[in-house]
Amino acid sequence: MHPSHLHFPLFILLSIWSFSHQLKAQTVCSQSSAELLTQQLSTMAGQSELAQMEIGEAASHMGQQMLGIPYVARTLELEGPERLVINLEGLDCTTFLENVVVMARLSQLQQFTREDYERELQLIRYRQGELHEYPSRLHYFSDWLYDNEKKGVITIVTEAIGGEPYSKEINFMGQHRSAYAQLADDRYYDAILKAESSINQRTHFYIPKERVQAVEGNIQSGDLIAITTSINGLDISHVGIAIFQGGRLHLMHASTSANRVVISSKPLADYLAGNRSQSGIMVARLTPIQ
Repeated sequence: MHPSHLHFPLFILLSIWSFSHQLKAQTVCSQSSAELLTQQLSTMAGQSELAQMEIGEAASHMGQQMLGIPYVARTLELEGPERLVINLEGLDCTTFLENVVVMARLSQLQQFTREDYERELQLIRYRQGELHEYPSRLHYFSDWLYDNEKKGVITIVTEAIGGEPYSKEINFMGQHRSAYAQLADDRYYDAILKAESSINQRTHFYIPKERVQAVEGNIQSGDLIAITTSINGLDISHVGIAIFQGGRLHLMHASTSANRVVISSKPLADYLAGNRSQSGIMVARLTPIQ
């Protein structure tokens, strides 16, 4: 059922109204997204089978619940101070992946309040889980992977499943300062340059797209897939969730071409082969919550 067709009892609508009026000043959530979040968390709380799933299986399940949600770009890029944006009406590739991760973690924790959701979203979206100013957001996805591995949220498995060194100078934001309104602030710009310097001091691995089919048996449904790119200065151009169909690895993602969350019609290896600027993948696995 499309989210717009959902109907809510009066007591739920009243709780949503209260939610939207009690949100912290650093949180942004529309009335519609608040309704969708309340409905999603309520549904999850009633699915006892979720607690029995492995976290990767839960991620695959939750991703499939989001199929059909419209693609909307740059939902996090608001004017003014950095705030925790909650938007379930429209997702880009990163916010889709983040919501899958959050929902999978909540299903393992068996915690389904709005405060639980906000805590987990802030944990994964911001460096060390702390929301400060614009540079505290993990803008580069390789940085997102690094920081979330340090926090125990994921394990980067690219090297272990056959990856090779990914050597590239990452400086896209620093080199395209005018494309980011917030970087007009010299403090923010300097902080981004510092983040880029840190990224470039790390050793990264990727699986070239020509080898993805050969290693796809080492990937699991629910794994996080980050697609590397040949675009100068950029590490990752697209992300999604691994899902197997007919024995082949596909990508569940918020698609710009389909304009919604979909499962790729082609296996991931074929999907990559059809895009000249996509060079390969990094792979991460959600860490079970004990």
